[in-house]
Amino acid sequence: MIRLLSAVFLCAVSAVAASVPAKPAPAPDTAAPTPPSPKPAATASASAPIMSVPADATAPAAPGAPRITFSQCHVEGPYVALTFDDGPHGANTPRLLEMLKQRKIHATFFMVGQCVAEFPDIVKKIVAEGHEVANHSWSHPQLSGMSESGVREQLQKTHDAIIAACGVTPKIMRPPYGAFTARQRAWANGEWGYKCALWDVDPLDWKVRNAEHVKNEILKATVPGSIILSHDIHKTTVDAMPETIDGLLAKGFKFVTVSELLAMDKPLPPKPKATPAPKADPALAAKAESPAPQPATPVQKPKP
Repeated sequence: MIRLLSAVFLCAVSAVAASVPAKPAPAPDTAAPTPPSPKPAATASASAPIMSVPADATAPAAPGAPRITFSQCHVEGPYVALTFDDGPHGANTPRLLEMLKQRKIHATFFMVGQCVAEFPDIVKKIVAEGHEVANHSWSHPQLSGMSESGVREQLQKTHDAIIAACGVTPKIMRPPYGAFTARQRAWANGEWGYKCALWDVDPLDWKVRNAEHVKNEILKATVPGSIILSHDIHKTTVDAMPETIDGLLAKGFKFVTVSELLAMDKPLPPKPKATPAPKADPALAAKAESPAPQPATPVQKPKP
């Protein structure tokens, strides 16, 4: 009897449990994970421009004030500046210098101070072959978020390292990631006389390591007065340069250093004022809207 009651009880419990709807399992997270933000390496081996060119980079300077920030120049003629960031690189930069030498063109190298200290002979070669050297910070941090003392150390150490390596004082700088506030730009100009050179052509060669992509993006976007961004620390970028440079030369472009391009910059001509449309004469407008009188239809007399 006890066994029978136990069996009945178990059946009742099972029936109640079966009648309660099961809680659905959570749906799997199908969203793609957000990739981590790139971290600037000490030697800038994976430099990634995580910030766009500042919105005021091309804004006209205040009346009477010199322009100190450039992303593109207004020039008379097909002149462009080819620039390379984050080097010098022990293997890639010498290859690139040979390509430039063969084509008798000059470029601008925005150099990281740590790399300058590591490869001073390459820096000397860059200057000896007529290229421009410029400041790109000591260790490639985001300067816009740093204290004044921290920014000073980054720029001064690199400034001094470039002079020690080649005897040339840099005149321009480029902040890593393009991140430099308007106040910082004015301050750096006052401290070192630096003009801030950004860019208007970015092939994203730090991200897309493909020579064909780098070439196509540069050829597509370059216009007279362009400042072309690229990185000589990446083999694929240097691999792209022969066809890229030859393609730009075939289009008629001429290469100069950034400082030479800045010296050519001219103010944009003022936009012509729009000629106001003549005001309509209300009387003539009313007359034009009135229907023209229709000729009266002659009444035909019936024939006799």
